[in-house]
Amino acid sequence: MKPSTPLTAAAIATTLAVSANAETPANIARNMMQAVFTNFDAETTQNLLAKDYIQHNPSVPTGRAPIIGFIPALKESGITLTTHRILSDGQFVVMHNSYGSAQLLGADDLVGFDVFRVENGMVAEHWDNLTAKALPNPSGHSQTDGETRISDMEKTEENKMLVRDFVETILINGDMARLGGFFEGNTYIQHNSQIGDSLDGLGAALTAMAQQGITMKYDRIHHVIGEGNFVFTMSEGLFADKPTAFFDLFRVENSKIAEHWDVISEIPAKMAHQNGKF
Repeated sequence: MKPSTPLTAAAIATTLAVSANAETPANIARNMMQAVFTNFDAETTQNLLAKDYIQHNPSVPTGRAPIIGFIPALKESGITLTTHRILSDGQFVVMHNSYGSAQLLGADDLVGFDVFRVENGMVAEHWDNLTAKALPNPSGHSQTDGETRISDMEKTEENKMLVRDFVETILINGDMARLGGFFEGNTYIQHNSQIGDSLDGLGAALTAMAQQGITMKYDRIHHVIGEGNFVFTMSEGLFADKPTAFFDLFRVENSKIAEHWDVISEIPAKMAHQNGKF
């Protein structure tokens, strides 16, 4: 497997096969993020965020004013944004990002998924899960390396159905007898910082959690967003008996799940708004 290279704006646009200036949802979301975290441009940010922007990050008040007001502090902090993957499905855009010098967001370096809903040419809604950057997992993979190329566009809906079936069958209903049917033999590339490659690695991690009395249970899927060979799911459930948001990105190859990235985040009881995590 080739190591990943963070995508530049031009590379992302090429992957999407559109002009970098086209007003596609993916470009609108990307340009807004660059305005906030790279160019620290309040005017452009205001032009790209809807007036009634809906925020689901638990720590940030809803509306566009808090984002614009936070830009000077972000600039002063020296924060950096790197986008590793971006996929688009109708109104929805998923960005797989990492943030350097991100003390203002809660850690020195962060990895996360940012999800946007774009409406009438503006970013109207945002969800995210963030976690601290970790050391490579038992198989040597980071939280962001791996395949970046979008392909198999004609299989988008088929791949979304496959991943939804996997989450519902295995992670929600616990029908482990069907687990092998979702993978090509034992082959499976894993980017979770605690789990190694292959179904054997997954089994070992689940066994270790069980021995520590840690349970992981998905209860509901909120969104399935896909483009070609990449499918993203946003789910909620319990981890270690605490309400948890599960953001998972899957790469599908030959109608089997081939690669997986995730960010898991506890859902706090109190938030800075009334919009909820989802």
